Amino acid sequence: MLYNDIKGILPRFRFDGRYEECQEILSGNINTTYHLTYRMPDGSKREYLLQRVNSYVFKDPVSVMHNIELVTGHILHAYEAQGIDSTRRMLRVIPTLEGEPMWQAGPDSFWRAYNYIDHATAYDQVTQPEHFYEAGRAFGEFQRLLTDFPAAKLSETIPGFHNTQQRFYAFVAAVAADRAGRADSVEEEIEFFFDRRKMMSALVREMKSGRLPVRVTHNDTKINNVMIDDDTNHAICVIDLDTVMPGTALYDYGDAIRSGASTAAEDEKNLDMVSMDIGLYEQFTRGFLSEVRDILTPHEIELLPLSVKVLTCELAMRFLTDYLDGDVYFKVRSPDHNLIRARNQMKLLTDMEGKFDRMTDICRNLAGRR
Repeated sequence: MLYNDIKGILPRFRFDGRYEECQEILSGNINTTYHLTYRMPDGSKREYLLQRVNSYVFKDPVSVMHNIELVTGHILHAYEAQGIDSTRRMLRVIPTLEGEPMWQAGPDSFWRAYNYIDHATAYDQVTQPEHFYEAGRAFGEFQRLLTDFPAAKLSETIPGFHNTQQRFYAFVAAVAADRAGRADSVEEEIEFFFDRRKMMSALVREMKSGRLPVRVTHNDTKINNVMIDDDTNHAICVIDLDTVMPGTALYDYGDAIRSGASTAAEDEKNLDMVSMDIGLYEQFTRGFLSEVRDILTPHEIELLPLSVKVLTCELAMRFLTDYLDGDVYFKVRSPDHNLIRARNQMKLLTDMEGKFDRMTDICRNLAGRR
């Protein structure tokens, strides 16, 4: 029973009411997440999220929570200054009995809890084009609300998370080590990433040169990290803040298009079904720029289409790296799951390469730069 897995953890947090039930949420690739229901004396419900933080991925969970508290506190003050009710607009950390943001149950057992955003859905794929516009607006608002937050205050919770130069070196090391004995079977895939090494490192080079400003970035902008209100179909809350770190706004934009504008799931085996929907690309870009058009520099806006290719190539290479390492990072459901994901993203990237000129024209038109 799920309850047996968490019954020793529940009393450590300041949950209101009496425990009633729990369900595991299976959509995430990293942390283990439970939806909790508590019952108040008057019969009303209180709902929460309980998560066990993956300490293999997040080596310093304390810093993760410190970043989350800083960022959510800043957003809360921004909403208050605008007179906006933030009740369903943001995640709130539920403290432990000791007032801490996290409970450590053992050497590698870290737990935290949040409020549950009710009557809203996190979609794993875009089911309505307007949802993707709303996701773009939500991630753009996230950037806008944090534009005056000093990014240097945040810890880099996963060092080099989107540093594609470092990711490439790790990939090369995985090929050489061949821990799982799989390298000989994926020679064509390996060559694919060597051919795109220069393109993939473009954003890192621009950041090192100072031409791209350092901003607070979400770094995991899949559409299922935006809660869409069930009644209004408007985005109300950005979630999953574990990877909030200093970075470039282009990381958030590029990864969102990569994940949301694809015509198939990340692990779709039939590559004929995998492409980038140019209409969805335009929807997200329109929503994103509606919030950040006057915040981003002209150079940032010019590089937005390139960021889509960079982030897609990065994830494809990360999937193949994990496949070569023996599937130690991403959750897998079969021995070839990471290879399927890698090939899927490679196909998506090649489709983007064929549509790149159209992507650039759309972005320039929406930014009013033509």
